[in-house]
Amino acid sequence: MPGLPGNGVLAADGPTRRIQISAVRDYGIVAAFIALFIALSIASDVFLTKDNLTNIAFQAAPIGIMACGGALVFIAGGFDLSVGYISSFAGIIAAKAFVDTGLGLWPSLILGALVGMAFGIGNGLVVTVGRINAFIATLASSIIIYGVGIRVTGGFLVSVDDFSFATLGLGKAWGINYPIFVWLGFSLFCGFLLWRTTFGRYVYAAGGNAEAARLAGVRVGVVRAATFAISGLSGGIAGVILASEVGTAQADANRLIEFDVITAVVLGGISILGGEGAIWRAVLGAFFLQMIQNGFNLLNVDPVWQQIAKGAILLAAVGMDAWARSSRV
Repeated sequence: MPGLPGNGVLAADGPTRRIQISAVRDYGIVAAFIALFIALSIASDVFLTKDNLTNIAFQAAPIGIMACGGALVFIAGGFDLSVGYISSFAGIIAAKAFVDTGLGLWPSLILGALVGMAFGIGNGLVVTVGRINAFIATLASSIIIYGVGIRVTGGFLVSVDDFSFATLGLGKAWGINYPIFVWLGFSLFCGFLLWRTTFGRYVYAAGGNAEAARLAGVRVGVVRAATFAISGLSGGIAGVILASEVGTAQADANRLIEFDVITAVVLGGISILGGEGAIWRAVLGAFFLQMIQNGFNLLNVDPVWQQIAKGAILLAAVGMDAWARSSRV
């Protein structure tokens, strides 16, 4: 009888079903992206213009940068909830260094980004050496970072009156905003690490099967800590870009942005349980999210529906990951 064990039907259907579910999880973002792009191009005369598409990439750049760093953490089997407050604090440091110390524009921005990486290193040490669950560790660190930010600023805005501070956030080259170039460069850097280096192979191994990786000689703790450092750096870079755009910084400037980052990462088909994913998927996920917001704005859709759509998309992406993994059992 069809479907009974031993007659070959389940043996034939099982692998096919697994391949189909995995393909939907891994490449569903591509199909969804193309479908939404075509739909918005038809629905709005403004959408498919150079200015609008450039604006989408510009708005998506900070989240996209953090999604690249977050993707490495996820693939290595970690989780990072702290990038929102890391980015806020990085903006504070860059702004205060520029205003109070006369350090100069680029040294101030670099300092802010490096402070973000320092927090990422701290997260990595707490998770790997302290053996604290990554979700709890980064949630706690985000609270700590927020508190430090309040202490440093006194709870007030840090304002920068010198317009040169906006160079990174609002400057352009060949009609393209600088943050887009930064996003492109950072994504290529992360992609190279993941695809073409031994470190990248170790990242996949650490997330896929940590115990087997350890037995094979992979220093799993070091690898995971390094991904947290890169994630912190991504938060720092995004933070100084956002501070440069608006000319102000405060402790909760980018509060909750981490959820958009996580949504972009998961939407790109990167498994929340580790071992699978690619940087280009995170990039596409970030662009897709911003394209939803842009399309809703062009079509005058109530902003509340944007949040509902993001939540529904996140649930669908996580559910697809769960189905793909369960089908292997």
